[in-house]
Amino acid sequence: MKLHQQVAAEVEKAFSATGLAEHPIVLQPAKNRDFGDYQINGIMGAAKKTKQNPRELAQKIADALQENTLIATAEVAGPGFINLRLRPEKLAQYIKNALQDDHLGITRSSEPQTIVIDYSSPNLAKEMHVGHLRSSIIGDSLNRVLSFLGHKVIAQNHVGDWGTQFGMLVAYLTEQQQNGRADMELADLEQFYRNAKVRFDEDENFANTAREYVVKLQSGDASVLALWQQFVQTSLQHAQAVYQKLGLKLLPTDVTGESFYNDQLQPTVNELLAKGIAVDSNGTKVVFLEEFKNQDDEPAPFIIQKKDGGFLYASTDLACVRYRINTLHGNRLLYVVDARQSLHFDELFTVARKAGWLPENVHAEHVPFGTMMGKDGKPFKTRSGDTVKLMELLNEAVTRASALVASKNPELSPAEIAHIGQVVGIGAVKYADLSKNRTSDYIFDWDSMLSFEGNTAPYLQYAYTRVQSVFRKAGAWDKNTKISLNEPLEQQLAVELLKFEDILDSVADTTYPHYLAAYLYQIATLFSRFYEACPILKTDDATRNSRLQLASLTGKTLQQGLALLGIDTLEAM
Repeated sequence: MKLHQQVAAEVEKAFSATGLAEHPIVLQPAKNRDFGDYQINGIMGAAKKTKQNPRELAQKIADALQENTLIATAEVAGPGFINLRLRPEKLAQYIKNALQDDHLGITRSSEPQTIVIDYSSPNLAKEMHVGHLRSSIIGDSLNRVLSFLGHKVIAQNHVGDWGTQFGMLVAYLTEQQQNGRADMELADLEQFYRNAKVRFDEDENFANTAREYVVKLQSGDASVLALWQQFVQTSLQHAQAVYQKLGLKLLPTDVTGESFYNDQLQPTVNELLAKGIAVDSNGTKVVFLEEFKNQDDEPAPFIIQKKDGGFLYASTDLACVRYRINTLHGNRLLYVVDARQSLHFDELFTVARKAGWLPENVHAEHVPFGTMMGKDGKPFKTRSGDTVKLMELLNEAVTRASALVASKNPELSPAEIAHIGQVVGIGAVKYADLSKNRTSDYIFDWDSMLSFEGNTAPYLQYAYTRVQSVFRKAGAWDKNTKISLNEPLEQQLAVELLKFEDILDSVADTTYPHYLAAYLYQIATLFSRFYEACPILKTDDATRNSRLQLASLTGKTLQQGLALLGIDTLEAM
């Protein structure tokens, strides 16, 4: 149910009837709900262009909206605004339709796309740390929303599993296997990497062996590839444990690492050279981009192959674009990667378009995000200044949430406390991130994210359980009763609930999950006001059953909305 679109269609008819068919319609939710549900702006601009009095023009439009099946009243306000109030009986019909549909009345796309989303993408040389959190959960939420709207979503976990550092790691793994310590060392990937780096820096013989392994790895030596594969599998097991803890949709089958593109890199470079897009600059293969000139008015160099024949991220990413379009048949490519890589993606897409690999009908988008900061305003670290392991952060979230639950509900069993703590703790971490504009840095604060007050996951999860408790108290009730929206707060809640599809479309178009978070918070706070002002259970049967249907759609919307953010709900907490 696209409520905004329905209202806009009626307004468009009124504009056409008033001779304003070519003028843009500026329709937005009313800022003050006492005056209506929606407000039409932009009439003053239209009046200026058509040389009419703004209020008189607004009145003509308002008159054209009379006798409307959706809009009950259209009232001119101020110098030329129009406040619209929707018909309660029409809203009631829409609410009933949504309740009778497993998809909450939300239509699936009539033109579904194949959308490839690149997210998480850790380097396998180390354990996942907090820097991988934002890409993982933002990408996962976009995956869920776009899938829910009917698109075919292909997740791509583009892990860093190739390159010179793997020679060092394979050399160290071989050394540890000879000493019978490989399994113990690999148990802590972070320490494994550090130990290997120390050996590489301090022992020239080890460093030479590592370089030899790089050559063997790149040339496909079977024994070295087997050792490399062992390291990769162990690393991916660590990553998958984090994904399971976070409740992400990412699966092992979604991994398409840098190594996957290895045999496609030289053909990619050769084709760019053959097309005259890339040139040989003293042995280095470069695309000079006139679109990105420096301060000296020189074109920016986009290096695709080093002088020694080695490849770079740029080479892999170009091969990756070709694969996602030619093999995966993506219509839309999303790269959920931090904001510092913005220039790289601008240049990447430009080169791909020049080469004809990225057609005009395929949208390639960088979905950038800011940094998670500590209370000191610096990137989030441990007290010793080390990068925080992501699994340790998640375990701490669950521990803190469990302690909070136990203090509020001491009568619960240890198993119940553990389950609620898991749902609340993980939900709190995810929502604290997803409720912020992804392009902004944000402060990581345990106290605020675990609070049961304000715009937090615990508040929304509790709001859902509050709705469920109403039904436990209600017992049997008639779901077929006619819905009557007689009170202002009943009508306001109905209008908000019917905006769900509009919000999801906005998230899909803009790739901003915080729009959905803000909407769910609005639903929860509005239901709280409705619950206090409009008795649900202590009233006559007809009113009771009508309000229970509003409560039912509220619960379903909160649960579905949170699920699309990747956050679980509880029946009681």
